[in-house]
Amino acid sequence: MRVDIIETPELGDRSYVVSDDTYAIVVDPQRDIDRVEDLLAELGVRVTLVLETHLHNDYVTGGHALALSTGATYVVAGRDNVTFTRSPAHDGDTFSAGSMTVQVLETPGHTDTHLSYVINDGGDGPPAVFTGGSLLYGSVGRTDLLGTDRTDDLTRKQWRSARRLAESLPDNAPVYPTHGFGSFCSSGGANGASSSTIGTEKQQNDALQESDEQAFVDKLIAGLTAYPAYYAHMGALNAQGPHAPDLSPTRLVNPTELAIRIRGGEWVVDLRDRAAYAAHHLSGTVSVMLSDQFSTYLGWIIPWGAPITLIGQSTAQILEAQRQLVRIGIDHLAGAATGEVGLLASDVSLLSYPRATFVDAAAQPGAVILDVRRADEHSDGHIQGAKHIPLHALLERLPEIPPGKVWVHCAAGFRASIAASILDRAGHEVVHIDDDYVNAEKAGFTISV
Repeated sequence: MRVDIIETPELGDRSYVVSDDTYAIVVDPQRDIDRVEDLLAELGVRVTLVLETHLHNDYVTGGHALALSTGATYVVAGRDNVTFTRSPAHDGDTFSAGSMTVQVLETPGHTDTHLSYVINDGGDGPPAVFTGGSLLYGSVGRTDLLGTDRTDDLTRKQWRSARRLAESLPDNAPVYPTHGFGSFCSSGGANGASSSTIGTEKQQNDALQESDEQAFVDKLIAGLTAYPAYYAHMGALNAQGPHAPDLSPTRLVNPTELAIRIRGGEWVVDLRDRAAYAAHHLSGTVSVMLSDQFSTYLGWIIPWGAPITLIGQSTAQILEAQRQLVRIGIDHLAGAATGEVGLLASDVSLLSYPRATFVDAAAQPGAVILDVRRADEHSDGHIQGAKHIPLHALLERLPEIPPGKVWVHCAAGFRASIAASILDRAGHEVVHIDDDYVNAEKAGFTISV
């Protein structure tokens, strides 16, 4: 039995293709299923089972579309309320694909109906367990995505599910979670490991190391942080059986049309490097540099459903951004523009703002400092006297920004670049502190906790 991993580092997730010589099982495929189809073709196998561990909250699934295009059986929890045809799975059910057998284990906690799948090929090797958002490397999936009123109950279920997996499987069974590689679906001490086994998790996993259920509940809930706003829409989209995404090139807009959109207050997002944006950009645009964090933060800050027009250096850059966005359900862009920024929109002025270090900021007595990190980061230590507004709350709290020049920082510069562009768009004088926060104290700032 072979397990191939399809990484989606932009969202901190993994999908899996499990195969023998002829058949394949796909677990938790991402929306852009062409990556799965390419791997299946490369392996020369036919997928007959597509398994969902849960209705995902951090991305739009490709499972329904993949099952339709290949004729595979689509396995989804029987207790999930969905509008599409699926093969309902319940605890103890089994499915097969060639020499491989799948056993279903109910592992609620990340969601009420979460499933894990134990797959073996009847050989001498151990079974493999695909744990979705249940048992992660070092911790478990977060338990607050269904509302604060459910968090305590789901955390208890998560603790019990993790222990059920540990008790049901041999120590040498490899563990393959979907989340835990940077995903905001992770919680606690997810450690970023690239592989693990049940035995290893018994030695390092928060849920398996803590024998007291209440102590585990208290610790996990205390460590939960903010998560992207677009998560609120993913479960409903996945319950509808999402179609395959349209990845054909976005329509290019001419300079006049782009200018109209900017002046009309629409979201025009510049994908270029944050240094290039600071040096010169079209007034009224926002900087979200194309990177592994692009879709997460764009989906977090922009009102859901708002028209989005992208500015990129090339068509390839636009296409990559488009691929990232369809994974979180942003299917249709209003348009795109490529080329030299100064020529892209008629009658729209070019602006710039300075970039600086913490040393530069510390040399300005009385400088107004804005910290846009999350609340948990701020509570671990912050510049004394700095104004704190998390990036995801900045739009609604713009009236709180003090007058005059504002120096904006985060942990490493990326989020501060977005915040600086939002403030610039709103007419504030801004300086982007493009520096690592660990340098703040070295520069002379007093750090408070």
